[in-house]
Amino acid sequence: MTKYRIIGNMTGNSMDAIDLVLTEFDGDKMTDICTFTRPYAKDMQQKIENLRAKVFSKTAEEIENMEEFQAVHDDYVSQVAECINEMCKQNNIDKTTIDAIGFHGKTFDHNPPSKSKIDGSEPYTLQIGSGQMLADLTNISVVYDFRSDPLMAGFDGAPLVPPHNAHISASEGDGIYYNGGNTSNFAIINDGVAQIGADAGPFNEYTDNFIRQHSNESFDKDGKFGKKGSLNPELLQEIFACGRSFYEAPLPKSGDPAYYHKGKIFQYAEHKKIGFEDAVHTFEYAAAYIAVQALTLIPDKIKIPNNVILFGGGWKNPVVSKSFEDLLQGKGYVLPEHQESFAKLRNRFGMQPIVRQSTFGDYMEARLFADLARYKLENKAWEIPEIVENGKKVICGRLATPQASRSKYTDRINRAAKGWQAKEAKTHRAQREM
Repeated sequence: MTKYRIIGNMTGNSMDAIDLVLTEFDGDKMTDICTFTRPYAKDMQQKIENLRAKVFSKTAEEIENMEEFQAVHDDYVSQVAECINEMCKQNNIDKTTIDAIGFHGKTFDHNPPSKSKIDGSEPYTLQIGSGQMLADLTNISVVYDFRSDPLMAGFDGAPLVPPHNAHISASEGDGIYYNGGNTSNFAIINDGVAQIGADAGPFNEYTDNFIRQHSNESFDKDGKFGKKGSLNPELLQEIFACGRSFYEAPLPKSGDPAYYHKGKIFQYAEHKKIGFEDAVHTFEYAAAYIAVQALTLIPDKIKIPNNVILFGGGWKNPVVSKSFEDLLQGKGYVLPEHQESFAKLRNRFGMQPIVRQSTFGDYMEARLFADLARYKLENKAWEIPEIVENGKKVICGRLATPQASRSKYTDRINRAAKGWQAKEAKTHRAQREM
């Protein structure tokens, strides 16, 4: 069995930090060698947010022609490369011993099949991040653009983490593996197999953005603001009402920050003159509430395990984690429309759920991309539950190997960005005419 040493990278939608982990794989046995994190500078957060707003719903060709796109992209990838080089230097890691980097990239827009089938649009997903540029800057091979392959095969392409949860369940055990990042997502692992995985909805999305707009902080560290506030039921109702079409959509599904209408929610809070700390508390309660509501959608045929295993930085917020546990125990406030479904969920657990933090630390998502890179190197299909259930196999990602430094890169945007269907049709026509 081949052993691998792979660096996993995560730079999520929350834009709080660049996270890295160097993991050694011996089959499905995983050992983290070292980790690294660097918070984003505020100016970089703003540049990314501004660019995201400008490129939303645009085609790859339109984005590539934007004057500021290349500069922001190259700055982003350069910062990831700096962090990788610094981690190796700090930990005396010989780069020649590293087989690859699993590079997440930055997601800007996501219109998956689960949504496009409802509104009649064509599915696409927009991520930026040149794997070739990163390979050249680090002198390490890079596996990247993982979402494109499942989406182009007719599946959502996110969340990608359920197979990784299944891989670590040999030591963690079966359970509901719940990630708390900018968006929350979960996977049900029974008998070591991922049975279903889905995005739930906004997690840090409201809180982080609201705090950045109203303070000098980037997030509510240790819940210092939220702990001083109280739940505003009307704001909670508005949050759910604004995202209802996504929250109540059947599983599996994947989301995007655009679905959650944070601008409208913030305007509502301002119009109703809801105090800062009450708003923060309600956004944090909503994170937990939406995470529980998503579990009520799990099909009856799937057994819900009693273990709930948390990972992701959002769960460190005590307001969020306590609200989540309270709701699972029937103690928290529940909107009238959900009282029956929340009660049914509690009955499906059979006994009181046991909620705990993952023993795999804070770098689960970064390690996921190392795991994905390993599968690509081995030419193995990533076992996303909905793809397996449909009897298909999809190998995720593409590989870039270091080359001589260059100034022009053609892979700054992923393959399944908006307009990919037209590109594919054009390629097929050209091949037929040859």
